[in-house]
Amino acid sequence: MAELPLHLRDGHMFLEVAGAMWLVDTGAPTSFSSLPALEIVGELFPLGSNYLGLTPARLSRFVAVECVGLLGNDVLGRFDFVLDVPNGRATISTGELEHGGLTVELSEYMGIPIVAARIRGIEYRMFLDTGAQISYFQHESLASFPTAGSVTDFYPGFGQFQTETHEVDLALGGAEFTLRCGVLPGLLGAGLMMAKTEGIIGNQVFRNRSVGYFPRRGSLVL
Repeated sequence: MAELPLHLRDGHMFLEVAGAMWLVDTGAPTSFSSLPALEIVGELFPLGSNYLGLTPARLSRFVAVECVGLLGNDVLGRFDFVLDVPNGRATISTGELEHGGLTVELSEYMGIPIVAARIRGIEYRMFLDTGAQISYFQHESLASFPTAGSVTDFYPGFGQFQTETHEVDLALGGAEFTLRCGVLPGLLGAGLMMAKTEGIIGNQVFRNRSVGYFPRRGSLVL
């Protein structure tokens, strides 16, 4: 088990390992880095130099933070995490960690975790993506929620895009949130339909609380 610094910068979550910054991205199946490998909690992971053409240098420009790489689910899925953004620390273990709170069941599609979110009494399957600074709701009702301005975001293999956002009230496992939600552009939105999901829950649900992320056990504890 290890405790490492956890940072929230410009809406993105970073794990600091040996002084280097890594974007924590549950929405990516594959990790990559400018380094050949990462050692964390005694586990060694050989790494590629990019994911879908996204390199560490380009990632650093998109997130406005100098980082050596991205941690996707090929690495994140090997551990239990307690991610405590308010106190700036992450507890990581190859064993099982305990964390009190409301439990949300995780399923997955191609290595990406999925949660069930309840919006206006209706349940929707949505990806859980800590690499996303905002959330997304691919539903015609989005326009009926209060407007929240435009945001420029990015997606591996697609690049940057701009979206208009709305403040959406939703519940995860009984925990209630108001999340800023946009709409993904055409091809990205179509990808959600293939997975029978209707949106993305970004890292907003992690920002003001300590959260247990236990992918091996299929649970998120809020």
